[in-house]
Amino acid sequence: MNEDDLCYLTASEALILFRKRSLKPSELLAALKKRAEKINPAINCLADQYWDEAMAMARAADARYGKRGSRLRPLEGVPLAVKDAQRVKGRRTTHGSLIFMDAASDDHSDPMIERLEKAGAIIFTRTTTPEFCLTGTTHSRAWGVTRNPWAPAWGPGGSSGGSGAALAAGLTTLATGTDIGGSIRIPAGCCGVVGFKPPHGRNPDGPPANFDRFNHCGPMTRSLADAALMQSVTAGPHPLDHDSLRTRVKLPVKPASIKGMKIAWSLDFGYVNLDADVRRNTLLAIDQFRDLGAIVEEVDLGWTSETDSDCLHWYNMMHFGRQTAWHQKTSAHLMSDYALKMAAAVNRNSTLDDVHKPWARAHRMYQTLGPVLATHDVFICPTNNVPSVKADHDPWDENFTVNGRKADPEYGWVMTHPFNMLHNLPVLSLPSGFASSGVPTGIQIVARPWDDARVFKAGLAYEKAVGGWYGDRKRRPRL
Repeated sequence: MNEDDLCYLTASEALILFRKRSLKPSELLAALKKRAEKINPAINCLADQYWDEAMAMARAADARYGKRGSRLRPLEGVPLAVKDAQRVKGRRTTHGSLIFMDAASDDHSDPMIERLEKAGAIIFTRTTTPEFCLTGTTHSRAWGVTRNPWAPAWGPGGSSGGSGAALAAGLTTLATGTDIGGSIRIPAGCCGVVGFKPPHGRNPDGPPANFDRFNHCGPMTRSLADAALMQSVTAGPHPLDHDSLRTRVKLPVKPASIKGMKIAWSLDFGYVNLDADVRRNTLLAIDQFRDLGAIVEEVDLGWTSETDSDCLHWYNMMHFGRQTAWHQKTSAHLMSDYALKMAAAVNRNSTLDDVHKPWARAHRMYQTLGPVLATHDVFICPTNNVPSVKADHDPWDENFTVNGRKADPEYGWVMTHPFNMLHNLPVLSLPSGFASSGVPTGIQIVARPWDDARVFKAGLAYEKAVGGWYGDRKRRPRL
């Protein structure tokens, strides 16, 4: 197996090879390091890197695999990239901001990261994020512009854009993301990888995000089996997260028949302006589910563009918007333009009444989606309504258009945030094909509240039908 093939192994495949002693964790990490040195300068998706310390941990994992009778942990020796907005004990977390470039090392890991570490995953790098995770694009004054491995002029999405790009470029085996408006699923769609937004509280998180009902932390991977593997490690109650759910869900890891599964679908929620390539690929995915024996039905949710504006009220008034206003008072000279524009908008436009608007809107949204989910197993729609935006996209660009029509530069190109408003719904983003630009497109699979296993069942059948995404060298970016 050549080094590039090693770098595109799934964690599930790597673990089999580790146990067979036909591959060592240190060999996999060395291959990733060599590839990162070659590829990352052009993609710019890795922030702080810890190769020496990680190699020491990988060699310790080598020894455990080499010693018969060793107790091997679920992710023993698997390389993991952590988004630079999640705490890692002994490391700084910059949140993509110059303000925190000299921050002290964290004295603890966030609960999700703690569990991945205890399961044997080896953290060797942080992945880039926009400042304070503010937007669906990934560029900042702190780390520069992150690019899409499939087409570098385009962005990888955000705010977990570094994680999505690293997976697509073969620079990590597993990655983490956080998702408060689509920040796992947007880059999963743009980069052609798997992203899972679990119900709020399924995966324990750190403060203050764990108290925000729109917020979720979850896995980003190159296969559904890997996403299920990460979920099996991270999910469950945690003594430091009041919002963490006590119930655990056993997720399927192997495909099974979905014949007779009832699938509802919508291309546009009733109001979204859809790119032609996204439309084509979504319909092809629906056809694939139909060919698998599922019963598919188009539905009209009747949602309106007020979904977008009401969602924005939440981000302005909760910690996203407020923190820009707080930091602007003392550190404006260090902040990115879009962060300063957010602070100005919060100070100029927001009122306490805005907190209530998204709650009322979410209730109205569920009056149409809830009955659909009661009579169907899953709901399918695009992840983003355009493949991507330019790598240096300005989320405040007043001239931004989709299909020649003026669109909101933040929410006018994504279809993820409604499911943060409906925070108890599990949502998978899976690749659906490619646009003419070479950028991937994605679909979202949504199930009723807390029914995580159902989206995995549907996704696994689809993944098998399309033959996976990265096992064949022809299915990888040409870097």
